[in-house]
Amino acid sequence: MIVRKYKARNMHEAILKIRRELGKDAVIISQRKIRKGGLLGLFSQKIFEVTVTADNSDTRDINDYDTTESIEAFKKAVKHKTHDLERINNEDIIKEVKDMRNMLNNVMQNSIGIGKSKLQLKLENSDLNTSVINNIMREMSTITGDLEDREKLRLVVQNMIRVDHRKLDKTVVLVGPTGVGKTTTIAKLAGKMALVENKKVGLITIDTYRIGAVEQLRTYADIINIPFKVVLNVKDMEKAIESMEDCDVILVDTTGRSSKNKMQISELRTFINKLNTDNIHLVISCTTKNSDIDVIVNGYKQLNYNNVIITKLDETCTYGSILNIENSSSKPISFVTTGQNVPEDIKCMDSDELTKLVLGEDIIC
Repeated sequence: MIVRKYKARNMHEAILKIRRELGKDAVIISQRKIRKGGLLGLFSQKIFEVTVTADNSDTRDINDYDTTESIEAFKKAVKHKTHDLERINNEDIIKEVKDMRNMLNNVMQNSIGIGKSKLQLKLENSDLNTSVINNIMREMSTITGDLEDREKLRLVVQNMIRVDHRKLDKTVVLVGPTGVGKTTTIAKLAGKMALVENKKVGLITIDTYRIGAVEQLRTYADIINIPFKVVLNVKDMEKAIESMEDCDVILVDTTGRSSKNKMQISELRTFINKLNTDNIHLVISCTTKNSDIDVIVNGYKQLNYNNVIITKLDETCTYGSILNIENSSSKPISFVTTGQNVPEDIKCMDSDELTKLVLGEDIIC
C-alpha cells in the first residue's frame, strides 16, 4: 500500500494525475483547499490537496475497491510483522513496524470513506453538508420500485430544488452580505429587463458605504438610459419611489451587511419597510462556506426575503452549495449568475439544470 498527496487547481486535474500515476485502483482518503504562492500571504491562489492510497498489486476498478478491506489487509501485515519480531531483536525492523503502525493510524484517522457507501462519498465530494446528505439518503429509502440508485438520487435532488421564475414587477429589492455581487447582479437584471424585455426600469441604491458602488450603478444606468436615484435616508426613499411611479419595475440595491450584526440588519429593515414590497431576494454566493450558509440565511430572515439569487457559479467547480442554500433558506431560487458580463450572465435555471450541476453532471465554463 502507498499513500500520496497531490496538488492541483481543481479536482478534475487531481483525478487525472492520480489515475495516470496510480491507476484506477487509487482511493481518495481526503481532500481540502489550501493556498499556494503569493507575496507574504497576499494574492495567493486556492488549490486542491488530495490524499490517496493505492495497492499496486490490486487491479480492480475504483468503483469495486473496498477501502475497509485494504485497511484490514494492512492490519494483518502489521500483525505478522509484529509476530516475527517476537523472535528477532532488531531495532531497525522494530522502527519499521512502528512506522507502519503510525501510517495505518493516520490513514484510519484521515479517511473520510471508511464505513461510508459510494453514494455518500459522491455526495460529500459535491460539497453537500451532512444534514442535506442525510435528508437525501432518507428520501431515497422511501422510494419503491425497480429504480437504480442514481435514478432515485436524481429524483430526490430534483424534488428538493425549488425554483421561482415569475416575472419581476413593481419594486424588487436585493439584500445580502458584502462581496456576493449584489451590485453587479442588479445591473444585470436592469439590463435584461430594459434592453431585452423592453420594460421601463428605475434604479435606486442605498449602498453609500462602499467606495465606487454608486458610480458603478450610475454608469450602468447612463448606458441603458434608465432613471437612477441615490437614497441617504428613509425620507429620500419615499421621494425616489414617487419619482419612478411610471416605471414597470424599480430595482433597489442595498448596503451589504453582516448577517451577525442585528443592529445593521434592523437599520436595513427600516428602509425596506418603506418600500411596501414582498419581492425581496437574498443574494448569496455559490462559493460561500457551508459553515457560513446557515448564519447568513438565518441572519437575513427578519427582512422576510422570499427568493434566493445564487451568484458566482463560474468561480467554483462543485455546486453542492446550491442545495445547501436551498435547504437552509427554504426559499425558491429565482436567478443564478454565471460570470461578470452585463447583462448576459444571469439565468433562470430550472430544477433539472440545477440538479445536473449539484450531481456533477454539468459544469459552468
